[in-house]
Order: sequence, then structure tokens, then C-alpha cells
Amino acid sequence: MEFALSEAQRQMQDSLRSALTRACPLARVRDVADRGLARDDAVWAVVCELGVPALLVPEAHGGLGLSLLDAAIAAEELGRRAAPVPFLGSAVLATIALREAASAEQQAQWLPRIATGEAVVGVALCEALAGAGAGVQLRDERLHGSSCFVIDAAQAEAYLLAAADGSLYLVSAEAPGLHRVPLLSIDATRPLSELHLDGVVAQRLPGSDARTLRRLRDAAWVINAADTLGAGWAMIDQSVAFAHDRKQFGRAIGTFQAVKHMCAEMASELEITRAIVWYAAHAFDEKPEVLSLYAAHAKALLGDAGQFVARTATEVHGGMGITDDLGLHHWYKRIGLNRQLYGGPGWARRIAAVEQGWARI
Repeated sequence: MEFALSEAQRQMQDSLRSALTRACPLARVRDVADRGLARDDAVWAVVCELGVPALLVPEAHGGLGLSLLDAAIAAEELGRRAAPVPFLGSAVLATIALREAASAEQQAQWLPRIATGEAVVGVALCEALAGAGAGVQLRDERLHGSSCFVIDAAQAEAYLLAAADGSLYLVSAEAPGLHRVPLLSIDATRPLSELHLDGVVAQRLPGSDARTLRRLRDAAWVINAADTLGAGWAMIDQSVAFAHDRKQFGRAIGTFQAVKHMCAEMASELEITRAIVWYAAHAFDEKPEVLSLYAAHAKALLGDAGQFVARTATEVHGGMGITDDLGLHHWYKRIGLNRQLYGGPGWARRIAAVEQGWARI
């Protein structure tokens, strides 16, 4: 049996990689980070033209109706370029929640506009998905509380939130009683926010429950892992190129055995993770009974492998690695955020143990 990408998936991967290489050079990433922008509109336009926001939207609502594996392929390429665009929140998590738990009216209102990139939905699920408990409560048919580490928030028309009972709600970004506070985080290519809610009117997604939250957690872990996979390979490629060009004692540093070993160790640590990322993404649509186990493994494995690659790639570059001249830190920080967002490797391994009957939450 061969488990590999289909010809259509490889073509999508090649097209996205080629387009992002042209549209998202380091200068654009640096500009977004330096200016504190929510996204780069030119890069977002290219991403929308290629249909990336429409990947998971059903065809009935103007989307492509593809699988999470296709979204994981896109996430890897976005991570490879450290693309400053909203993807994980609006195009993946909000779309899955609307597709699986929203009413027909809610789907018709949001999914077609998400598919074109016209609308962005911020996602405030960090506490619920990371096992910290929801910071939002429903009292008197209104939402109260707060939620941290909200992704895709700065440009959002609405937010997806989880209440303490596991139900999901949509809240307009203009709703009275809702206040958004920008947060300072390590990854300037994907700004985070905090939401404060004081009696905010919200629309419940009628089909949402604990199972929906688990699927959103698993999807988030898989897409984060795929993003780290792409970012890690970008750092490896840059390290190999630097080792080839950088001269010391009249020789390229890549000819020194220690540097060769560092580059080889990075590749061997990262490449073996590709199979589990692909299989976990495949399981989301085809093998839901094992999804949580493999999503947890992907999250934990990429968290550790990504951290090793980020650190080692910086060391290969020597003192240049920590400067802004090369911009290596953008990928380093992206990997760092992916490692902790929605729970770190320790939490993911605990979920894996629970799935196998070895522990309890």
C-alpha cells in the first residue's frame, strides 16, 4: 500500500508553493511584523485567488469541499513562507464549526463569504481546546467572561466562542459589550487578541457539543503541526544554503563535519513527522475513531521536532541567526507559537494516553 498525495494534491502543493514564493518574500513578512498589521492584503489576495479559504467549505456554499489533508498541505506551504494571513482560525476552525454544527441560515450567511475571503471569523477557543476550561459563561441568554489568545481576531467580522457547557456561539465583532484587546506575542505574523464580554448577545450553533469541540481541537493540532512542518523545512533549507555559502578558514562551513551533522539531524528529526501529520489529517475525514490519538501524536511530535530544528538552524547560522538581517527569527517564533497554541506537547501526550486507556483527564 502506498500512502501518498494524489496527483491533484501535488499540483495544488506546487501551485501554492510557487505563488507564495513570488508573493510572500521575506520583505513582506518583515513589513507586516514591523508595522503590526493584521495581515498582508496582497498575499491574502493571492491565497484567495488560489481558493485556499474555500478548501473546507462545502460545494453547496461555493467552496471546494475538500478534506483536512488538503488543508494540511496548504498549511505546510503557508508555514514555509511564514505567510501573514488568516488561515487556521477562519478558513479551518470556523469553517469546520459552521459546517458541522451551524444552522442552515448560519451556514448560508457565513460560508460563502469565508470561501471567497470576503469574511474572516476570529476563533476564541484556546481555553476550551487546551483543557483549561472555557472562560466564557452563558447567563440570562448572554455571554460573560473573557477569552485569551484569539486568532484571526484583528480583521474579523465575527468571533466563534465556546461557553462553559461546550456549546459554540457566534458573536458579531460590533456587538455591544464586546471589547477586543490586542496581545503581544512572539509571532508577529499571526497577531493574537483577548476578548472581554459583558452581557453580549450571541447566536448559538445548534449542533455544537463536546464532540464538536474535540474535532476542532484535533483539527487545530493537525494544522498547527503541518504549519510547523513547513516552517521547519524553511529553516533547514536556509541553513543548508548558508552552510554552502559561508566561508571560514578558506572553506565553506558546510564542509565541516559538525555542521554536516547538524543539518542531517534536523532533516532526520523533521522528515519522519510528515507521515503522522498526513495520516492524522486523513483520519479527520476517513477514520474519526482514531483521529484524537493521531492528532495528539502529531501535535506532540512536531512541537518537539520543530523546537529542535528552530534551535539548531539558528546555531548553524552562528551569530547571524539571532539578527533580523536573515529574518530567521520569523520562522523560529512561528514554530514557538505553534508548539504552545491549544496546549503544548505535554497536554497532547496526556490526551494520547487517555485515548489509549492509560490515563484519565
